[in-house]
Amino acid sequence: MDIYTTSMNDKKILLVDDEVDILNLLEAVLLKESFEKIYKATCGHDAIKICKEIKPDIIILDIMMPDIDGFEVCRILRQITLVPIIFLSARTEDVDKLLGLGIGGDDYITKPFSPKEVAFRIKAHFRRSEYMAIKDQVKEKNVISFGDIEINGKKGEVKKSGIAITLTAKEYSLLLYLAQNPNQILSKNKIFQKVWGDDFEGYDNTLMVHIRHLRQKIEDDSANPKHIITVKGLGYKLIIEDK
Repeated sequence: MDIYTTSMNDKKILLVDDEVDILNLLEAVLLKESFEKIYKATCGHDAIKICKEIKPDIIILDIMMPDIDGFEVCRILRQITLVPIIFLSARTEDVDKLLGLGIGGDDYITKPFSPKEVAFRIKAHFRRSEYMAIKDQVKEKNVISFGDIEINGKKGEVKKSGIAITLTAKEYSLLLYLAQNPNQILSKNKIFQKVWGDDFEGYDNTLMVHIRHLRQKIEDDSANPKHIITVKGLGYKLIIEDK
């Protein structure tokens, strides 16, 4: 199962394209990716109307449409929403891409495209939004919460189910670094540079030991962790699901 399924299947996606076959193809692929709330419009006016009604979390917007083009639709939508807008277009000129991004678009995909690519781009935007929300939480409250774990950066304290747990300085620094970069694969080298510094040797075994100790302290089942995940051959990531 995709680790983002439980946090993303309630996201509302608005697809706008005058080619019904493209809309249906995108819808089919997104449904397979566990997105459930998908809305479709075949013209700019309908897109604006639906956007006002449903308040989507992301908009996939074709440029060439029969009534008003996607650029103008984007200008209008930016007056009522700040959600990500991904342009779809057969135009490949850089000037069109720059125009689309300049008027408020967040991404640009040229036709022909892979529907899977669109799905991956959508997920990437949701992950980025989630990450920024967590960063804002850290900045404003200096507290990060996931599952039954709470990290209070101001107090230097970690709690599990409301009960303080004891971590060494390096365990705390490692957990905090992972939590400040949630849902991202962090290489062993990068983790070690940030937590231990560049001059320490023998990091691979040291890091594995600290990861194991952290799992024993914060996971319900350290042998089957649900938060600190090993990505074989790449590194580790801390899973924080959107609530």
